[in-house]
Amino acid sequence: MRESSLLVAQITDIHLFAESDKYLLGLKTQESFQAVLHQLKNLERQPDLLLLTGDLSQDGSAESYEALHTMLQPLGIPVYWVPGNHDKPSVMAKVLTRSPISNQKSFRAGGWRFLLLDSCVPGCVHGALSPEGLTWLEAELSQYPNEPTLIAFHHPPFLVGSDWMDDIGLLNADALFAVCDRHPQIKLVLFGHIHQEFYQQRNGVNYLGTPSTCIQFKPNSPKFSLDEEQPGLRLITLFPDGTWQSVVQRTTYVCELDLTAVGY
Repeated sequence: MRESSLLVAQITDIHLFAESDKYLLGLKTQESFQAVLHQLKNLERQPDLLLLTGDLSQDGSAESYEALHTMLQPLGIPVYWVPGNHDKPSVMAKVLTRSPISNQKSFRAGGWRFLLLDSCVPGCVHGALSPEGLTWLEAELSQYPNEPTLIAFHHPPFLVGSDWMDDIGLLNADALFAVCDRHPQIKLVLFGHIHQEFYQQRNGVNYLGTPSTCIQFKPNSPKFSLDEEQPGLRLITLFPDGTWQSVVQRTTYVCELDLTAVGY
């Protein structure tokens, strides 16, 4: 299996703090992330690369990104990332560049092309792909028309059925879809932000949202509400012919969530 496929782990919405023992709505985010990494280490097959799809930090501090690097380094697995609305990209670009973490946004692995985009709007919770980002995406796709392609960014390009979340997704999804419709090599689009599992297909492209490594949001809730599902990650097996398989795995991590919270 390893010789003919690439195993990717998507990890998202870690929300680390500068302080290692700080809580987010009753959950220690560093502790829950370590539980996810423990599950990763115990897999029968280790991932070939990790994709971190934003909100790696809750406070945007250099210390939180240093802690992330310290926890990922022993795995020895190549790591790639995109920012989320809680992140500070300028700080990430300084800290998250040392092996095994890379700042590359276009690369090839396992016969697939990976294209990583920044969907963040400075100072805003919602997202949008910038004109420059869309131009870059179009150029990259035109340069590699014959490679099955995976795109990753932070914000969901679809309504997910929760009123409060649907106001803070990717606001210019139609611009993304227009690019995707011109390039049939796109097979997968991965994102975070929604702290829950999600799947939708559009014009042959599969869109996957993934649980957070910390708190989970209750699906189909009109207002902010926590779910009691455990933290998790997504494993994606990519085959050179452009086919793929995916599964979400959750930890057994348990904590006392603040289920009365109305935001964070």
